[in-house]
Amino acid sequence: MDKHNAIVVGAADVFETEGFRGIGIDRIIASSGVSTRTLYKHFGSRDGLVIEVLRARHAAFMEQLAADSSAANPIAHLFDTLRHWIEGRGARGCMLLRARSEYASACEEIVSLVHQQKDEFRADVAKRVRHCLGRDDATLTMQIWLIFEGATAGASVAGASVIEDAKQAALVLICTARDRAS
Repeated sequence: MDKHNAIVVGAADVFETEGFRGIGIDRIIASSGVSTRTLYKHFGSRDGLVIEVLRARHAAFMEQLAADSSAANPIAHLFDTLRHWIEGRGARGCMLLRARSEYASACEEIVSLVHQQKDEFRADVAKRVRHCLGRDDATLTMQIWLIFEGATAGASVAGASVIEDAKQAALVLICTARDRAS
């Protein structure tokens, strides 16, 4: 693994468990064994590192989500992917939303990036809804996105089992929307 990626991976682990803004730079660089100079050489600033960590996290999740595009039910697959993600990484809520919260008044670039990433994810949910219904449904897309985000947060409090409940709720909404169209 090259230095750039080693720093991103190390920082992601620290941010995931300890948060973003309350962590000193020494703690961040200790996780990857690089100097402060090396960190700034690769990322320009602490915020630059946070941005790279968020980009990497979002890309990794979207890649995992796209890994099996042949799933029989793309909405069920959405929640199954979340369950696998949490089983592999732990349930700590959404790193992107935590970063947005911590940087709300401190760094517009980070806040904007999180909004862009959430818009991209919502577009993926819309594509899945369209696949299930054969048409667009903005309200249903928003409802399923909210259930997903709630399941992500809920798993950090109540455990990964809540994801199955969220999946069932989303599938009921899909069935109801299909029945209304008939």
